[in-house]
Amino acid sequence: MRIAKKYFPNGNALGQSLILDDDSNNKVTAVYEDIPDRSHFHFDILRSMSGLESAKSVTLIGGSEAHLYLLLKEGTSVNQLESKFPAFVEKYVMPQIADAIGGDQTLDKFHAAGNKWEYSLTNVADIHLHSSFLAEFEPNGNITYVYLFSAIAIFILIIACINFMNLSTARSANRAREVGVRKVMGSLRSQLINQFLAESFMLTLFSFALALVIAYFFLPLFNTLADKQLVLPLNEFWFYGLLVVASMFVALMAGLYPAFFLSGFKPVAVLKGKLALGLKSGWVRNGLVVFQFVVSIFLIIATIAVNQQLNFMQNKRLGYEKDQLIIVKEAFLLGNNLQPFKEEALRNSAISSGTISGFLPVAGGWRGNDTYWKDGVSPTQTNIQDMVWETDVDYLNTFKMKIKQGRGFSKEFLSDSTAIILNETAIARFKIEGDPIGKKRPDGSPDPDKIQSWTIIGVVEDFHYESLKSNIAPLGFLLRKSNGSVTFRFEAANTSQVITTLENTWKKLSPDSPFQYSFLDEDFSKMYSTEQRLGKIFAVFAGLAIVIACLGLFALTAFTTEQRTKEIGIRKALGASINNIVLLLSKDFSRLILIAFVLAIPLAWYSINQWLEDYAYKTEIGVVVYLVAGSLTLLISLATMSYQSIKAARSNPVESLRSE
Repeated sequence: MRIAKKYFPNGNALGQSLILDDDSNNKVTAVYEDIPDRSHFHFDILRSMSGLESAKSVTLIGGSEAHLYLLLKEGTSVNQLESKFPAFVEKYVMPQIADAIGGDQTLDKFHAAGNKWEYSLTNVADIHLHSSFLAEFEPNGNITYVYLFSAIAIFILIIACINFMNLSTARSANRAREVGVRKVMGSLRSQLINQFLAESFMLTLFSFALALVIAYFFLPLFNTLADKQLVLPLNEFWFYGLLVVASMFVALMAGLYPAFFLSGFKPVAVLKGKLALGLKSGWVRNGLVVFQFVVSIFLIIATIAVNQQLNFMQNKRLGYEKDQLIIVKEAFLLGNNLQPFKEEALRNSAISSGTISGFLPVAGGWRGNDTYWKDGVSPTQTNIQDMVWETDVDYLNTFKMKIKQGRGFSKEFLSDSTAIILNETAIARFKIEGDPIGKKRPDGSPDPDKIQSWTIIGVVEDFHYESLKSNIAPLGFLLRKSNGSVTFRFEAANTSQVITTLENTWKKLSPDSPFQYSFLDEDFSKMYSTEQRLGKIFAVFAGLAIVIACLGLFALTAFTTEQRTKEIGIRKALGASINNIVLLLSKDFSRLILIAFVLAIPLAWYSINQWLEDYAYKTEIGVVVYLVAGSLTLLISLATMSYQSIKAARSNPVESLRSE
């Protein structure tokens, strides 16, 4: 609908024509509603595959651009349908594989050789969060992160509940006489429990209402941070019902124990002033304090680890120089003017080199795979999957890739049309012994009479062309035309001038086509957008957790100093210094934080190592990370406690002891 209004704002789009890619006239036969934001793919125009040359090349064993969607009849069993796929592979796929690699291929023989080929079904609703397949239409989410952040949010909520429980029980002395009087007047314990739970529920409900207002104003900021399009369902009745139910649950979780604890005071003992504060210094409250700081320390360690891995990926030596490279996209739109565009751009003194190729060392570039084998060996014995990139003579120089042996492509050697340059991994996988220069590498033809051998003229140093989650695979460069994009190396000081030059040249040669460009270093950073968002969200959650934990610690410290006022007065009267008093009031809570640190270390170590398993190349998370997290938490906690401690230590002992 949006595109129809864009191109045909003054009339009906049906029956009209659109010219796509400067060379095809397409008739508009339907207009569909805009794809919702919450969809696993988005498209503006649907075009029939029939008649497209690219569609004719799609086979069962090649063409990752083809996606198959099936609408199953109601009542169809997915498992039963999938059980029929092996027979389909045997009948239709194996003959194509046999044509590609030769030999009498059957599914059993294919699997026995250590290969695998199978089809499976994925529910469309599960693709975004559960699919890990390559060549999806759009980058997917990850259900693991949904579970992770949900768990963190729950833990932060638990921390807040712990603070409520601790403060409620810690200030029990202030309500002890109230409970005693109410019991003497005939109140039942159940009535007192209901009262305390009602107070907890009202406080929680007010908190939910306040949180809703805060969420409303901060949701756009969070969407920007998380790259999502979340909305609050303010027009849905069930949403408010859910808030009330959640308020009741949180009120029970936070208020149930204090309600039973406060309602359990014996009136005779309370009215005589014989109140046992119970959990004031007990192991339960200490355990709750330890728990909330375990969560806080864990989040701080995770935040540091995620950002350390991100820095490692962004700063790791890649095998090429990604800075000062600008990519002009959709270069095929230039047609026959592609080479003149490159030559015209190179006349600018700020541009040092340029290359025409759609194969780029960053996710999103073209990719090409084929099957090859070692020269002199039967193709059915040691076939190897190899990636092949089609480039021109200036490719390696523009990206500043390092030749370890031999040479790169050159216009001076006509024989380079049958030459190949391999990376170090390809040399190792093919087990080419000795000097590889001048040796042959056959192509993937199963017919011995049609095999074309490529002469190895150079070995390029391994470089990373995908995310560091992936290992470097065998790769070969061929000297062929590839018109996907044009990449130029330029001087950073003249960026604006270079962009203007390229845009003007483009408009002169192809005035009706849009000029699109990007910088390679920015495209490289986009590969790690998930890690960048993860680090920021972890930092927000860690900050929130430590703030909530320290608020509770601040209140507990204030209450502790209030309860120990007379003790502090006596100690000062006997000559204790301010430092002695501050140390006295801080050491108990400091001990709890140290215990939390010891408990958080193994949890954080295990979780971080599990997360790093997804990366083929990863940083070492050393002991310094854990020490920094522990020290940071301890310093923040000491700063939180210091105000109340110093205030108590500087108080006049006469004020606290004059009634004794």
